[in-house]
Amino acid sequence: MAVPAGRSVVFVTGNAKKLEEVIQILGDKFPYKLVSKKIDLPEYQGEPDEISIQKCKEAARQIDGPVIVEDTCLCFNALGGLPGPYIKWFLDKLKPEGLYKLLAGFEDKSAFALCTFAFSAGKDEKVQLFRGKTEGHIVEPRGPRDFGWDPCFQPEGYDKTYAELPKEVKNSISHRYRALTAMSEHFSQINSTSPQTKKKKQED
Repeated sequence: MAVPAGRSVVFVTGNAKKLEEVIQILGDKFPYKLVSKKIDLPEYQGEPDEISIQKCKEAARQIDGPVIVEDTCLCFNALGGLPGPYIKWFLDKLKPEGLYKLLAGFEDKSAFALCTFAFSAGKDEKVQLFRGKTEGHIVEPRGPRDFGWDPCFQPEGYDKTYAELPKEVKNSISHRYRALTAMSEHFSQINSTSPQTKKKKQED
């Protein structure tokens, strides 16, 4: 189900930098206005998709309207995909240096960043998932420390970490960019085929 044109959608985050990045990536392609709101959601456990669906359902229940929640994983191949959805806690305790040291005993430093945006049109509505994945390597931290684990993730094909890359470059290759593109394309498509849009086109 689509959100009626002109409506706003609550993006569940208390992180102003994240909201800024999301709005910057979406540009004017996204047909709805994003409004951020911080709400406390339980820390679910399980596989990334499972966690995203549960979080989105609970957010839609609390907001009682259309919501978008985001879940980000950083998966180390040598550790079988961990920290994965628990990266927030690992980062909190270990900082970027500690994340790098986790792989000290492994030759394989490859990793991937996975971003999942979950959308629900409201309470008891179906949850839709949009995923984006960027391959890379875990390196000794370099660059500014103002955005999570960015200093220790070097995307495939680049000699700079996420933290060192200019914002516009990072925002054109990141896992978040890829997930947002998928979401934006989906809604643009729905919007262009909705009865209101068709009617407006006929009137024009």
